[in-house]
Amino acid sequence: MESDPSLFGAPQISATASEEALPADAPLAARMRPANLDEFVGQEHLVGPGSALRAAIERGAYPSMILWGPPGSGKTTLARLIAGVSRARFTSMSAVSAGVADLRRATADAKAAKRASGRSTVLFIDEIHRFNKAQQDAVLPNVERGDVVLIGATTENPSFEVNKALLSRARVFVLNALTPDDVGAIVDRALKDARGLADAIQLDGTGRAKLVALADGDARSALNALELGAHIATARRAPRIEAADIEEAMQQRALRYDRAGDEHYDVISAFIKSVRDSDPDAAVYWLARMLEAGEDPMFVARRIVILASEDVGLADPHALPLAVAAQQATHAIGMPEALYPLAEATLYLALAPKSNSGLRAYVAAQEAVHETGSLPVPLHLRNAATGLMRQLGYGKGYKYAHDFSEGRVDQEHLPDELKGKQFYTPGDSGWEAKR
Repeated sequence: MESDPSLFGAPQISATASEEALPADAPLAARMRPANLDEFVGQEHLVGPGSALRAAIERGAYPSMILWGPPGSGKTTLARLIAGVSRARFTSMSAVSAGVADLRRATADAKAAKRASGRSTVLFIDEIHRFNKAQQDAVLPNVERGDVVLIGATTENPSFEVNKALLSRARVFVLNALTPDDVGAIVDRALKDARGLADAIQLDGTGRAKLVALADGDARSALNALELGAHIATARRAPRIEAADIEEAMQQRALRYDRAGDEHYDVISAFIKSVRDSDPDAAVYWLARMLEAGEDPMFVARRIVILASEDVGLADPHALPLAVAAQQATHAIGMPEALYPLAEATLYLALAPKSNSGLRAYVAAQEAVHETGSLPVPLHLRNAATGLMRQLGYGKGYKYAHDFSEGRVDQEHLPDELKGKQFYTPGDSGWEAKR
């Protein structure tokens, strides 16, 4: 059964938000774009009443900028509003498909429009981190001359992904993931607004809670699921959207996680620090966050091996072989069963006593190597493999440890220049404290 298009209403978008006329069957997320800054939900620190950026937008004196934030946080919407409020032309392109030729056409049109009418152009580049250096360099002269006001949107850290020259000419504004209350407000508006569902169908309380939870701070995901949930409910002639409709629409929570981006590094950092700080609950939570979002389990296993030697170390010498066993088990069985050895190793390391004496000893020895260079090996420690070597004194005076009580011998093993130098200082916990 096909849904009635009238159920979803006709778009009514203010000229201050967009100059594009959206068709009646446009996606709900597109139709519900805010018409003005007062309708914009979230990011109060940037565009809330009295904020510096909002004042600059309303004066039409805003700079070129990079909007950095997770998917669905309002980057594209905010760029459109900025152009709309200031009555600027809005030219949009995606760095995934656009090239230098597209940039040149857009900037040429912008310069022509400015000469003809004095009207400025906002050049919006979505996923600007995907532009290569040549493409970013092509934008730079136009930004410097004021031919366009650049607004780039990215989910990646711009300090790594955007050229320094371009970054120095733009302000970076950080957008946060929307809160559950923010997502709920957007959903409620879409249910009632004439641009949205216009009270044509209801969303029950359980379904609303499910939708807000599964959206995970992504407004676009929430509105897409709401629209599909409405179609599902309408198809079965139900008067309201229920939790089961939302679950069918979303299938599963779309966790914010990019195996090559900031979220990847942020979550693994939280995992490492939770294990290091002996917090088993947080450690297993971040482990689950990574694995449920599709992280490579071998990447996690390698980090566990590193943790065992770097942070547990000699406080518990059993930690490293257990971590290596977890890595080998993960390689052998794969997911989903690999979660068992990974969880076991994570909890073991979190609960184990901690020592970084191995790292501290190595760093101290490393510094000595860099400071003193290739000092000669003491003669008594050298291997006398030939008669000539023995004549030269190689191995002379060496004391064989097993000839002494408890296999311990007192003799110098460092070069003369480092005699008596101490690199290793035992830790005060676990096995190491007993030595």
